[in-house]
Formats: sequence, structure tokens, C-alpha cells
Amino acid sequence: MPANLTLESLKAAVAAGEIDTVAACIVDMQGRLMGKRFVAQHFLDSAWEETHCCNYLLATDMEMITVPGYKASSWKAGYGDYIMRPDLSTLRRLPWVPGTALVMCDVLDHHTHDLVPHAPRTMLQRQIERAKAMGFDAMMATELEFFLFEESYAHLFDTGYRQMTAVARHNVDYSIFGTSRDEPVMRDIRNGLWGAGIPIECSKGEADAGQEEVNAKYSDAMDTADMHSIIKLGVKQIAAKHGVSATFMAKYDHRRAGSSSHVHQSLWSNGAPAFFDPDKPHGMSDLMCHFLAGQLAHASDIAFFLAPNVNSYKRFVVGMFAPTKAVWSCDNRTAGFRVCGEGTKAVRVECRIGGADLNPYLACAALLAAGLDGIEKKMELEPETAGDIYQAGEVREVPKTLVAAAETLRTSAFLRTSFGDDVIDHYHHAAQWELAEYFRVVTDWEVARGFDRA
Repeated sequence: MPANLTLESLKAAVAAGEIDTVAACIVDMQGRLMGKRFVAQHFLDSAWEETHCCNYLLATDMEMITVPGYKASSWKAGYGDYIMRPDLSTLRRLPWVPGTALVMCDVLDHHTHDLVPHAPRTMLQRQIERAKAMGFDAMMATELEFFLFEESYAHLFDTGYRQMTAVARHNVDYSIFGTSRDEPVMRDIRNGLWGAGIPIECSKGEADAGQEEVNAKYSDAMDTADMHSIIKLGVKQIAAKHGVSATFMAKYDHRRAGSSSHVHQSLWSNGAPAFFDPDKPHGMSDLMCHFLAGQLAHASDIAFFLAPNVNSYKRFVVGMFAPTKAVWSCDNRTAGFRVCGEGTKAVRVECRIGGADLNPYLACAALLAAGLDGIEKKMELEPETAGDIYQAGEVREVPKTLVAAAETLRTSAFLRTSFGDDVIDHYHHAAQWELAEYFRVVTDWEVARGFDRA
């Protein structure tokens, strides 16, 4: 289901007075949509070809601080411009915002007009091109989990995020009655996103009070990442219209389940699934085994792109459906990598490591790079790990902290070969800044633990 506007149909909608605003968006390092809202006629007059933005948008942290120390963007270099080039294949209506369309943009160097290497969309595009050169189309889907709260964003901000009230009072996972209270919001989310050209399949209650999941149809890797970003935007904007709020934090409360973003993946060749071989165990072709072997071999290397924040690692807790071991298993939700659809043409790899706070372009790019490396090197797939993998012995683990993931990112020869030294140095610097900010802050836990006992 493609985006639902062409340039010609946008012209007609503008002439008819149906659309007056076009949001042109790039994706920042955190996976957020940044950009400009254009008067629609001006977009049609010139901005459909290109517009500009400050290059600090790919060098800030979650708080939009101009982080020092980046090679690509700095005060010394004057924080110049990037070019935003609209990808008109992504042009779509946003039904939940009156009179508004949205288009995704690629990020180009202002002087050379080359794609900016560390831009998330560029990083994914280059891995997609790598797959195509090998004869494959990369197909993916992301599942997104989040929590809904009764309070508005403004109220929670003004009160320091205290006393948040989940829309459900208890676990309503899969419960039709239990999610009835959420349905006015979730119905608008499903229908609004569908109206934006995003083929939403379903929503459901998830594994804790107030937790929701929304799923979009399998698509090509770039379309999946674009849809993921727009889904997050839509969920937040539609929730706000209802006076409630949503969070995609990996773990908003240590007493609650975390929110994941599982990534389903397969390769296709000449319109047919390349992962399926009915004569092989589980229906897994040799190609699929090599692909999965590559992801297992590089699981620690790519952890930062699946879990990019300090908070991301609070999610990896035994018994709460987030994996702690980076091994594979068939239809086993305790594994970091689950093989789904075994024995069928739908056989695929589900990476369960990533949280809802991941940047979908970076996650999909890293997973694809690891899998393609496994194919190129014909890596042998290790035996399946079965049973309760939380209790497995000496097996490969998911990194326990951002400190460990950042160091593996820095030293990974595989990642430097796949993305380039400058790109990896850029994201390692982002990780180091995140850690420095975290370690300098006194937390509520420290005060409560030590105020009168230290």
C-alpha cells in the first residue's frame, strides 16, 4: 500500500482547497521527524525539488543540545546547511491533521549534493543497495509497543512526570473487553494511519497495564522504516488530540514491562522468498541460515543501533519477554532472534532485541548489514537453543549496558567496513555524550537510597 499522493494529485488537492500545508521531514539520529511546514502552494512552486535545514539536526541529543565534538557539524564550522530533497514516493495525506500532507526527505551535503553518509535514511539506503547488488530485495516489518496515559503531555511535563495514570488498571493483553476503554484512541490511530497510506493490520493490548501494540504490513525495508517513523508521529499526535499521552520509552518504570520494536526480516529474489526451502530443516534455506548466522555473529556489534539509550538496557530483564541472550530459536519468545513461520513461505527472522526507542533506519540498516555479511562469508549457523533461554548457560548475551554497547560499536571492524569510519565515529560520539549526560545527573533512586542512610 503506497503513500497516497503524487505530485499531480497534490496539485489537484491544493487547487480544490483540500490541502494547504505540506510537512517536509528528515529523520534525526534519535529517529524523530524534523523539518518544516510549507504553505502547500510554495511547496508546489519550488520546495518539492529541495529545501534546506541546519546541519546540527544530525548532531544533537534528545534535548536538542548542540553537542560539541562532532566532525560533521560544529560551532567551528559554523553549523551550515544541509539540503532536504523530498522523496516524492513518500508523499501522503495526514488525515488526523486538517489540510496537511507529509513527505520524507533525503539529506544531502549543501556543497557536493552527495547524500550525507551518517544520515539514517542514507545508511539504510546503502545497505538496501548492497542487497540489490547481490540480487535481493530486503523485506521488513516492525512491531511497535507503547504505553498510553490519561494525562496530557503538557500536564506530565509540568508535574515532572509524577503520578502517571495508565489508561488500563491491569494487564489487558489481547483482551477485547479490557481494551474497550482505550478503543476511542486506538481506533483513531488505526484509521488515521490507514488513511495516511500506512497498511495497519491490527492493534492489541500488550503485556502490561496501559500498554498497546500496533502493527503495519510487511514491506520493503525503506518503506518499513518510513512507516515506523510516521506511526510514532501519528500515535503521539492522535493521542494528544484525545487529551492523553503516549510514550515509546524502552522502560518507563522498572516495575512494568518494557516496550519493544521487534523487527521481522527476509530477503526476496525475483519476486519469491529466498529464505524458504521446503527440503531444509524448518524450511530455512541455506541463504537464510547464512543471514541469521551473520546477525548472531555481529549481535554485540549492532546492539547500539537496537538499544541506543541508557534507558534501553533497563528493558533486558529475565521473565518480562525482552531477551537477555542473543541466540536463535524457533517460535520461542525468550530468544533474541526468533524464527517465525517455520516450514512455510513466510519463514523469517524476528529480532526481538530492539526497544520502541530505536531509530528504525539505523536498526534495519545494522541488521541488514550483519545478515549480508553472513551471506557473503557463508557463515555457518550455530545449533538452535531451545527451552527457557533466560536460564541458558554459557551462551551469547545481549550487552547489559550502553557502556558495553558503545565500546563494541567503537571497536567493530565489521561496522567500520559496512558504514565507514566517519559514520561509526559519529554515532560512537553520540553514545559517549548520552553516557556523560547520564553519569553527571543525580537520580531519584540515589536520593531515596542514600539521603538518610549514607
